[in-house]
Amino acid sequence: MRSVLEGNKEHYAFIVKLYKDKVYALLRGMGASAADAQDLTQETFIKAYRKLASHDPDKSFPSWLYAIAANLFKDFYKRKRWPECELDLNQPAPVDGPEEQWLLTEQRSEIHRRLGQLPANYRMVLLLRYTNDLTYEEIAESLGIPVSKVQNDLYRAKKSLQRRMAAEKVNMR
Repeated sequence: MRSVLEGNKEHYAFIVKLYKDKVYALLRGMGASAADAQDLTQETFIKAYRKLASHDPDKSFPSWLYAIAANLFKDFYKRKRWPECELDLNQPAPVDGPEEQWLLTEQRSEIHRRLGQLPANYRMVLLLRYTNDLTYEEIAESLGIPVSKVQNDLYRAKKSLQRRMAAEKVNMR
């Protein structure tokens, strides 16, 4: 980071390349459309570059970056109607046959649909934990909340997903 602060833009380009897909995935997971997620990803890196001097080097850079993205998302959708959760499910499935690939795509689709029904704070902690592999402490730091709230929100989010999935299975029988 020191070299970026000293004006080395190539190092910042490397940082952007390293984190852009994760920031984009976080924003998509929060419910941003593909176009909005692209715009917000760019805004995240522009804002991070401008504010880089304010980043505490003792704290996690990814957490700080995800916090910027999350705040931009919240601000963007305060001005705009909250989106229906629109998620990109065109990721290739790591399976052999077409039947397994179809099943995995269906399962992924169902999980993403259910994620879109959760409150934003639950969706955010789930995405940061399981998509971006952040620790409880890093999530707390990113969102500016206590670790105990992160743990509580994760627990409640998982329980809510389980209940919703179980209720639909009962209704399908």
